[in-house]
Amino acid sequence: MHIVVCLKQVLDPEIPARDFRIDRNRREAVPGSAALVTNIFCENALELALQVAEREPGTTITAVSVGPASVEDTLRKALALKATRAVHVRVDGIVHTAPADMARLLAAAIRKVDAADLVMLGRESADWGFGQTGALVAEELALPFVGFVDRVERPDGGGLALLLRRQTDTGWERLAATPPVVVTVTNDERNVPRIPKTRDVMMSYRQAITTWTPADLGLSPPTSASEAAVEVVDLSIPARDVQCEMMTGKTLDEKVDGFARRVLEIVRAGS
Repeated sequence: MHIVVCLKQVLDPEIPARDFRIDRNRREAVPGSAALVTNIFCENALELALQVAEREPGTTITAVSVGPASVEDTLRKALALKATRAVHVRVDGIVHTAPADMARLLAAAIRKVDAADLVMLGRESADWGFGQTGALVAEELALPFVGFVDRVERPDGGGLALLLRRQTDTGWERLAATPPVVVTVTNDERNVPRIPKTRDVMMSYRQAITTWTPADLGLSPPTSASEAAVEVVDLSIPARDVQCEMMTGKTLDEKVDGFARRVLEIVRAGS
């Protein structure tokens, strides 16, 4: 089986909002003190692919990512986790790549590598959160699509079909799909991303990464922000007014009583 996992690099969503910086002219978040990391749902997809490869000897995994030079870090991590091959579609200087443009680039790259039995993407990205790219890749490739998958298994007795479990608003659905198929992966307790070993990280830097440009794929560069169908009008950092009051008193009981009275005042004022 050949699995293609699409990975996206994003600003670390775990840092406090106060550490983000915004370029007002380009209307985009800039790193500031935020590190660039692999999107967490993409890591869930890679983990699920690795689990399939462990169960099925001979399975190969190709990691594909679109973006600037920094994307190499994401692909090196995938190689350290035992992805077979890494492909970088080099795109520089484009702000807010629309899901449709991203899907065209990913689909073209997937066509250029060996035929894929299973294409896996994260359910959405941690930066813009559109949640559309997976379905659009499936449309570009003319393949069936299943969203919010958290497990990929083989039916009892083997066979060509894959058993996919997907999350829904009311529980889970189990579907049988005959490859090739495109899925988006959501998080689950069984697909928590593993951590690469130090030795494997070092070894990953000895492996070659295939680099293509949009022209190599027969495509024009992605649409710029000024030409996109969807335009970002404004971008801001959420601001909260936080006030702190210190309770005074000679004893702990006095401080607790003062705290209780203040809480009651706030509750009554709010009601």
